[in-house]
Amino acid sequence: MFELNDLRQTRFYQDVFAEGKQKGRQEGKLETIPQLLALGLSIQQIAQALGLDEQLVKQAAQPKS
Repeated sequence: MFELNDLRQTRFYQDVFAEGKQKGRQEGKLETIPQLLALGLSIQQIAQALGLDEQLVKQAAQPKS
């Protein structure tokens, strides 16, 4: 029988798991942007500190409508 442990060893599972982990990290970074702006950091400083593109930081800084 094909068990969960077998699935976890497949390349597909590992790729999907890694992609989800990366997405989660980026979402966490994006959620911190408003707080960092409130502390007085510039878009450039935030982008550099979080390792994100400045355009992405600008988009995340925009108020949600």
